[in-house]
Amino acid sequence: MPESSHPPDDRPDQEHAPSSAAGQSLGRLIVISGPSGAGKSTVVRALIEQCDLPLELSVSATTRPPRPGEVDGRHYHFVSDQEFQRLRDADEFIEFKEVFGLGHHYGTLRQQVATGLKSGKWVILEIDVQGALAVFENPRWNPISLFIHPGNMDELEHRLRQRGTEDEAKLTARLETAAKEMRYIGRYDYEIINNSVDHTVAEICQILRDLKES
Repeated sequence: MPESSHPPDDRPDQEHAPSSAAGQSLGRLIVISGPSGAGKSTVVRALIEQCDLPLELSVSATTRPPRPGEVDGRHYHFVSDQEFQRLRDADEFIEFKEVFGLGHHYGTLRQQVATGLKSGKWVILEIDVQGALAVFENPRWNPISLFIHPGNMDELEHRLRQRGTEDEAKLTARLETAAKEMRYIGRYDYEIINNSVDHTVAEICQILRDLKES
């Protein structure tokens, strides 16, 4: 499982997400997690396109090279190892992780999130469980958190096999990681079973609308 970490948080309060008592013009932070194969990315893309709220996906920084078709600043902020280290040392990440075996680093940029929230956006972090736990530990962020999964491990294995993107060893590793991640469902505000993208998007959008009006 990737190991995530987060820096100590001693920034001024105005750089963090508002509490429920804050001004209505400020945005909200949304954390979405779930095992590989749960359909998170597809759901998030459709949610941003279809939900009538000012949703914005936070773009992570990464040291891995771009894949074909990926655009810097849209899919990821592609940075060098040295630049990532500089950002980490400067406390510019809300959370960060290293993917062991590949040597690639990923991190959520604090300033991008803070800027989005100040402008009234509902900023989505699509991050793994360990990164989410790092966010949960800081009460200043006060995120809305959702855990998306396909219902059970058998269905997850079926979806991963259908994708056909991993060999047997990698698939086994993904399933082992997923089993560990599923243990943390109770740490999230909402559990979402993704049987249909359209239904899942409608369910999440309604949850967010209700929270906006409450």
